[in-house]
Amino acid sequence: MSILTKTDILNLSISERIQLAEDIWDSIPEVPDSLPLTEDEKAELDRRLDAYHNNSNEGSPWDIVRERISNRA
Repeated sequence: MSILTKTDILNLSISERIQLAEDIWDSIPEVPDSLPLTEDEKAELDRRLDAYHNNSNEGSPWDIVRERISNRA
């Protein structure tokens, strides 16, 4: 694997830099244990899961939320 320097990155076009950032971001879930959750984050996820189980009819499905967001623009 070759190492990219800051100069190498700055020599890339904007679209190439955006693609590089996306590729790096997309690679993070490939090693989920490398970013452990804090106790506060675990507690918040547990709270949200409990809230869902207590009232699974509350909220909106993702496809409806995505459509609402898309229609705002």
